[in-house]
Amino acid sequence: MAKGPRYRVPYRRRREHKTDYKARRILATSNSPRFVVRPSSRNIIIQITSSEIKGDRVITQTSSAELMKRYGWFGGRKNTPCAYLLGLIAGHKALNLNVESAILDVGIKRPTAGSRLFAAVKGAQDAGLKVPCDEDIMPSNDRIEGMTIAEYAGSMDEDPSEYERVFSYYLKRGLRPEKLTDHFKEIKKRIEEEFAS
Repeated sequence: MAKGPRYRVPYRRRREHKTDYKARRILATSNSPRFVVRPSSRNIIIQITSSEIKGDRVITQTSSAELMKRYGWFGGRKNTPCAYLLGLIAGHKALNLNVESAILDVGIKRPTAGSRLFAAVKGAQDAGLKVPCDEDIMPSNDRIEGMTIAEYAGSMDEDPSEYERVFSYYLKRGLRPEKLTDHFKEIKKRIEEEFAS
């Protein structure tokens, strides 16, 4: 560890790799709400937050648990189709609360083109929320709709035990992974119908 009279100990949350204070200062002083996407070990959580003197205020939020309980999602809790649908829900909720635009907050993780993070942004944009983001880094429609997962599941006919091991979560909830694209479209339609009324 560095020592010496001029060494300054980083803030605790920086040492714990939780906060990039340089990026946070820019976002907090922008006077725009933030579109925060945070994958955890089991879920994806999306929040629309605003920075205030007392701290961050959560305007609205959604998570994989809500997608499953309220809309009947049987797919993975933190894959790309799930992230898109959560972004769609968060975008509609924000618009209902008169939030028309937000700035993407990626946290301390390095953003990767085509990742779940940008699938969530695409969902929010499709809902009508303005989140500035380059179209080149969005995942393809095949990935968003789960077609790549369905194709991979279809290619595992030779080894049924491996198929059951990899897709045990889907099968336990009664969804064949080959039908993921149809299930995704059904849930998306359900979300759009709810917020259209």
